[in-house]
Amino acid sequence: MTNFDTKIIGQDPDVTAPDGSDVRILLQTARGSMAHFSLAPRQVSKAVAHKTIEEIWYFLRGRGRMWRRLGAAEEIVEVFPGVSITIPTGTRFQFRCDADEPLEAIGITMPPWPNAEEAFEVEGIWQPTH
Repeated sequence: MTNFDTKIIGQDPDVTAPDGSDVRILLQTARGSMAHFSLAPRQVSKAVAHKTIEEIWYFLRGRGRMWRRLGAAEEIVEVFPGVSITIPTGTRFQFRCDADEPLEAIGITMPPWPNAEEAFEVEGIWQPTH
């Protein structure tokens, strides 16, 4: 039997991500989970990497930059509404909000987010503000 889930995003964050961003947990299936991430104006996240999951992010609001490094590949991209990025397993990443409004994104995690030990801090390129 199939279960249909429906959820309205909460006004307040459910948790703080290991990178310091606010997280509103959305829905989850056996193969993936979805969350809303928000970084306050002019803030910089901690740099982290994931042990077993990969993610796809879609930016909804604000402006900022995302740094990603995996092996020899490294880049910084501008992020703003309409931009979508991938974060492959093991990628070191850090993001920053460069605007006076929050930087907000929806993230899909595959497989679903397992627990807080999934992410570990790494050296980033910006000084975190958290």
